[in-house]
Amino acid sequence: MGRKYEKLIYFNKPERGAAFIDGTYKENENQEVLGIGIRGACQIPGAKAFITGGLVTEPIFIDPYPHKHDSDEFLAFLGPPSDRYDFHAHVEFTLGLGDDAELYNIDEPTIVRIPAGTWHCPLNFIRIDKPIFFQVALLQGAFGGTYMMPDGVKELWYNGQINCILDPEKKCDTCQKCLSIDWNK
Repeated sequence: MGRKYEKLIYFNKPERGAAFIDGTYKENENQEVLGIGIRGACQIPGAKAFITGGLVTEPIFIDPYPHKHDSDEFLAFLGPPSDRYDFHAHVEFTLGLGDDAELYNIDEPTIVRIPAGTWHCPLNFIRIDKPIFFQVALLQGAFGGTYMMPDGVKELWYNGQINCILDPEKKCDTCQKCLSIDWNK
């Protein structure tokens, strides 16, 4: 008989983050953010949050396309784990779209709340003099939303190179079936 709460725990074991650490998986084409986290319900059944973070060690253009989510999102820009206030970087982040777009320069430890439905990005880590900690907390069970792509507005979802929680023999294709299951039964 299994443990009652075991599906609620996702241990961040080194091997789960190994693809980030050894460079075999990069969310960006040529650079990576070393980190670990949970990608919502596809890793913890019933989760209503996507939380990931890691150290940014070099300039990186993470998200060039404006997008919005159906839930609030929080971005944290902090110094390294040894001193969260030791911030030596310059990050550019855009909130809003078109004529309403506002560019923010992040040059000190900062936490940004992005209300549901608010267009945001690009997000560009321009200068990294010392590693900084970057964390994303999106209050929905998977990462995705409405994106302003070069060829028009599209709904896009992304969970990275992980196995499907419903069929471990295949990679997650963000079908979102795991979001609609009542995992408490």
